[in-house]
Amino acid sequence: MNQERIGKFIAKQRKLKELTQEELAEKLGITKNAVSKWERGLCLMDMSLLKPLSEILGVSINEILAGEKIEEKDIPKKSEENIIKLTELVNLKSMKYGIIGMALFSIVLILIAFFKDTNMASIVSLLCAYNCVTFLSRYKIRKDNTDLFIGIMFFCGVICNTIAFILS
Repeated sequence: MNQERIGKFIAKQRKLKELTQEELAEKLGITKNAVSKWERGLCLMDMSLLKPLSEILGVSINEILAGEKIEEKDIPKKSEENIIKLTELVNLKSMKYGIIGMALFSIVLILIAFFKDTNMASIVSLLCAYNCVTFLSRYKIRKDNTDLFIGIMFFCGVICNTIAFILS
């Protein structure tokens, strides 16, 4: 998804409808700052706003996601491209949550280590957690059972080493 292209397209269509950022924002129930960020290509809108935005601007959802007007003959091709790009975007967001989870797990280990003498189990847990997140994220994208199996094995390592760390 080309955020900058999408933003320019939204701005152009908004201006063609003779709407201000504030008026568009009001119709969508959001702030004008959000519309400004879209139009500058800093971020994408929440996906739940695509349908109402397309209705207000008088364009299709596909055209918004492509950041351009689409000719009738190109609709199937562009639709498929947009679906693939949206899927990739969702996968990246799910990996973000895995990384956040690992960071929180690391903080918990550091806090426990602060109050106890550290041993190697904490470091092994951290490495297993990283590999677990990596392989399970890869499985989510590629659907390769080997990635799932390895991810589960690393998850078991995380659990065992965390228990060993806490009990030591």
